[in-house]
Amino acid sequence: MHYRTLLFVPGNRPDRFEKACNSAADLVCIDLEDAVGPNDKAAARDMTLEFLSGTDHSHVALRINASDTEFHVADVKALSESRLKLPFIMVPKVGALDDVVSLDRALKDSIGPFFTLIESAKGLVNCETILSHPKVSFALYGAIDYAGDVGCDRAWETHLYARSRLVAACAANDVILFDTPYTDVRDPEGCEASTRRARGLGIFARSAIHPGQIDPIHRALVPSEAEIAHAQRVLTAYADSDGNVALLDGKLLEAPIVKAAQRTLALAQK
Repeated sequence: MHYRTLLFVPGNRPDRFEKACNSAADLVCIDLEDAVGPNDKAAARDMTLEFLSGTDHSHVALRINASDTEFHVADVKALSESRLKLPFIMVPKVGALDDVVSLDRALKDSIGPFFTLIESAKGLVNCETILSHPKVSFALYGAIDYAGDVGCDRAWETHLYARSRLVAACAANDVILFDTPYTDVRDPEGCEASTRRARGLGIFARSAIHPGQIDPIHRALVPSEAEIAHAQRVLTAYADSDGNVALLDGKLLEAPIVKAAQRTLALAQK
């Protein structure tokens, strides 16, 4: 399945769990980390695990707390003792391969793949090895935390290198990359526009912090009619060439162009 969107919902708001699951988001992540204050961590964990153990939704999972916090051990212990089988376990602030290896040892294989957050300088410079771990199926670029770590601003151009490096690392390791959330929930046009820019880099999925952001993200990730028509022409010309050199409008159709056309049509079918 091609995943386009992931919607975060606070772990201390069980009244929102079902609503989030019934949204148009492809994945839902109940957040035990940033969205929950220290005094609510234990209760949020219990409510989240209770919901996950009883729900029929198969696209919802959770984000545990970071390994350098006191709450991480309790999260991992509770998960390891559960009988849950989840679509993912989101792991924040991953800085090195050892972080993933340690978590893999602590959790049983059947519980689900890892969704790693790359949101620090250390995580970025180690991203290729982190994403090479066989349990890592998803990654998310955490631009807000990254900016706080290195002291940069949050302008699009500032984060071009980090996004581009993660695109390459994820593609090389067959990991699905999600872009950082758009923080202004009252600006759907900005959310859609920045998602289109990310798509141009090779990021075909994005996280969201409000249900109202799902449709703008989906619109941004759907190819235009012109892009779809061109992709169809590319594949037709390639098929008609019968394995020989193919030309379209006088231009050589090489394998990467054909692959891009196939990806465009796959996105259009979602």
